[in-house]
Amino acid sequence: METLSIDILTKKLKNAPQSVLERVIGYADALLESQEDHSFVLSDDQKKILLKQNNVPLEDCTEAHLVYENLKNKYGL
Repeated sequence: METLSIDILTKKLKNAPQSVLERVIGYADALLESQEDHSFVLSDDQKKILLKQNNVPLEDCTEAHLVYENLKNKYGL
């Protein structure tokens, strides 16, 4: 299936102008970037700084990616 998809894409883009190829490459890069895992882990020192700033227990915090997903869902993005 993967080879077939690449073959189809190659045929479609064979005679495409450079501007179209650049747009396709940009689109492919954006798709692949959106699939990357952007997770991170706070060090113990970073956790202490965060707790001092807000005085909120970590258990009461919401992970940023969940807030982002909720906003996207709320506004239909």
